[in-house]
Amino acid sequence: MQATLTPTQEAEARQLAEAIAEAATEEFLQIARTLVGSGDNLFGKTEFTIRDVLLRVGAKVYQQHLAQKKTAMKGPA
Repeated sequence: MQATLTPTQEAEARQLAEAIAEAATEEFLQIARTLVGSGDNLFGKTEFTIRDVLLRVGAKVYQQHLAQKKTAMKGPA
């Protein structure tokens, strides 16, 4: 991975970050609700719930990135 991006890459990264944030809004809200509702019980069930949600966010990250690629296929060839 490059330490610094070209201006074009930086613009692409910012656009991707916005798309990811928009796609994962519900998951981020679920994480916040889980934390607020857990009180002092931050580990155990709360921890695993948040991990599961973050794995879904990770999947959305890849979906958003691949959707922006011109070579990404929309369906079976």
